[in-house]
Amino acid sequence: MKRFIPSQPKIKLGEKVVQYSVEGKKKKTVWLSLVALVMALLLTVGWRAPAFSQAAKHYTELEFPPLPEIQLPDYERYQLENGMVVYLMQDRELPLVSATALFRTGERLEAPEKVGLADLMAEVWRSGGTLKHSPDELNELLEQRAAAVETKIDVASASVSFNALSEDLEEVFQLFAEVIRSPAFPEDKLELGKKQRHGAIARRNDDPNAIAFREFQKLIYGKDSPYARTQEHATINRITRQDLVEFYQRYFYPNNMILGIVGDIDIPKMRTLIQEKFGDWQPGKIELPPLPTVIQANKSGVFLVERPQLTQSFILIGHLGGLFNSPDYPALSVLNDVLNGFGGRLFNEVRSRQGLAYSVYGVWSPRYDYPGIFIAGGQTRSDATVPFIQAIFKEIERIRTEPITPEELSYAKESALNSFIFNFQEPAQTLSRLMRYEYYGYPSDFIFRYRKGVEATTIEDVQRVAKTYLKPENLVTLVVGNSSEINPPLTTISRNKITLIDITIPEETTSS
Repeated sequence: MKRFIPSQPKIKLGEKVVQYSVEGKKKKTVWLSLVALVMALLLTVGWRAPAFSQAAKHYTELEFPPLPEIQLPDYERYQLENGMVVYLMQDRELPLVSATALFRTGERLEAPEKVGLADLMAEVWRSGGTLKHSPDELNELLEQRAAAVETKIDVASASVSFNALSEDLEEVFQLFAEVIRSPAFPEDKLELGKKQRHGAIARRNDDPNAIAFREFQKLIYGKDSPYARTQEHATINRITRQDLVEFYQRYFYPNNMILGIVGDIDIPKMRTLIQEKFGDWQPGKIELPPLPTVIQANKSGVFLVERPQLTQSFILIGHLGGLFNSPDYPALSVLNDVLNGFGGRLFNEVRSRQGLAYSVYGVWSPRYDYPGIFIAGGQTRSDATVPFIQAIFKEIERIRTEPITPEELSYAKESALNSFIFNFQEPAQTLSRLMRYEYYGYPSDFIFRYRKGVEATTIEDVQRVAKTYLKPENLVTLVVGNSSEINPPLTTISRNKITLIDITIPEETTSS
């Protein structure tokens, strides 16, 4: 007996009606006037297919229109009487609003004997609720509105952010202001955070890639530098609730804050709301200490983290770098694109031609207000470690001593300029950049100056910055791997002895 299966509903497309059976074996189609159009299109495509084949070009022959000029979205910047700087940018595409409050502080300002203080403060700041709402109440109020409020402190700044539907803006903004102005810092959330940090410290040597970057930072900046020091059981144990409160009271005031809001907002109403929630917040006396001095801790040398269980080596090579506001940053950016990526020298030579790497890169990585790092490296099998390092050194020396080709310059500049537009995909990105420039004292049109610098970069510029900024005599080499499998041995590339790095984790002591 054949089972009855109802047919699918009819789908109407203009005047065409198509009906399919569910079994998919029989199909009934009603053809109307659309048949003529479809046949005409098929015939056109069929007749023109040979012409298309004949006209096909190699990708190197393709021509593209010039990149469009990018205009900043309209925005408003003003300052409250208490010193708080505000940026407002309207974006009505979606019924969403997001905001970020930046504060001038950071992990680099915590005491060296209490490394982890800022990190813990940022977590308990949010997880501990406010003086008005307990953690559970705060979480429930936000979840009911599918909203989020987050806190974060990194090396050079602190931030509080929120995301919400525009219809919930007033309620979420009230909670956002509460988190900023009246955090509770409860003891139980601090203890929970400390336990989590102890667990992370105990597991920090599980990932060889993380080991490499952590220890390389120490080799460049120095193990006691705020840009390289790490949390230890002892430093976490020393942190008290009073430390969190005092750190908050030292830096978190309206005259040390930049607030940016973007999304589906009414600008006059938003100004009124900001005044209601922050206008009565009294400014504080901010005493920002001078930034730590940065010098390269090790001027050269080969260092090894012994990991006998590994079958491959994790390698980092580099030295101290520079700042974004260097006049040579655009040319250095072009140099980066000559070295990196699928069309770059390191990929083509070290990975593709010599087959020495799973991954390979070399990047001039600047920072806003302290020197970054030039860092090259990658991963390779143990027995290819020394050839890999030698190949990296050779490519660094080659780009310093031999002019790049016109083709390389064109490819690198196009890569840099084509990626430029991705800085402006969303208004929120633009607003974040404007705030960051103000935070670090950069001109608001810095990104456009960078673009003009890239466009003006020449072959001679690339070689000049390579000679000036890449310093083979200062390169530090770090290998995380199994020395018994590294053949030829690391001594092949070092006139001096190989320095072993001890990554033993100091034992946890009783909390004081």
